Amino acid sequence: MSASGGSKAIIAALSANLAIAVAKFVAFAFSGSSSMLAEGVHSVADSGNQALLLIGGKKAKRAANDEHPFGYGRERYVYAFLVSIVLFSVGGMFALYEGYEKIRHPHPVDHWYWPVGVLVFAILAEGSSFRTAVKESNHTRGGLSWAEFIRRAKAPELPIVLLEDFGALIGLVLALAGVGIALATGSGVWDGIGTLCIGTLLICIALVLAAETKSLLIGEGAGPEVSDRIRTAIADGDTVTGVIHMRTLHLGPEELLVAAKIAVDHDDTAVQVAAAIDAAEERIRAAVPIARVIYLEPDIYSAAAAAAGPDPDQTPGGR
Repeated sequence: MSASGGSKAIIAALSANLAIAVAKFVAFAFSGSSSMLAEGVHSVADSGNQALLLIGGKKAKRAANDEHPFGYGRERYVYAFLVSIVLFSVGGMFALYEGYEKIRHPHPVDHWYWPVGVLVFAILAEGSSFRTAVKESNHTRGGLSWAEFIRRAKAPELPIVLLEDFGALIGLVLALAGVGIALATGSGVWDGIGTLCIGTLLICIALVLAAETKSLLIGEGAGPEVSDRIRTAIADGDTVTGVIHMRTLHLGPEELLVAAKIAVDHDDTAVQVAAAIDAAEERIRAAVPIARVIYLEPDIYSAAAAAAGPDPDQTPGGR
């Protein structure tokens, strides 16, 4: 997933949310609708989230140093996790509180044309932002379903923008329904109920984002397809006869660490093995360009040891 595609979607979402937030607060000031207030805070939280993603992307580009020899690529995961916290606390919890207060102390919606007009405008703006996120995601999604794409993506920006925009569209529909029923019945309780639904939706999305970004923070390896390409690239059928065991780790969305113990023949000289390792590294980088940190350890292949399992302790020279 390209960083440029993610940045384009983030900027589109940020521009839409800033305009929508202003419109929602104006509508709240004239109508007193709690749904409008909750949606306004939601848009402010989303704008802050997109700013966090842009900051994380910039910080992740810093060069490696002695303190962080593998670079700062995983900063993008840290800021993505912060997004889930902000969405949960600022967006979701505030909406639940405001909905609860509106149900306890209901009052009719004044100047109904303000919230309805703003909600229609917001749906159009969020729809445009969501369309941009979908378009950018399709460049890298391949044949994956949307659920699989969100689950497997190593770059967090596009899945976050997709979920935020999708949640925003559903939230706007809920707010429109709450305001509409409140106007039809004359009871402001329905406005509060719509606000509670918005808060519940935001918290559910925040929990999904937190779970996915936590997994990235802990450290995810390459997917099965990428791992297979690396294994195929390592062995040349001559000096390097196979892979005894291999570990991969994403140092960032676009940087992969590869560590493997490779099988060589006991008659090979040190010069032959060194040349074979250099050639294997070139083949890996050609097959998987994001494999930028590669460590290959040669060892004499033992069928008996290999049959014991993939645990390094059970393979030749494992420790």
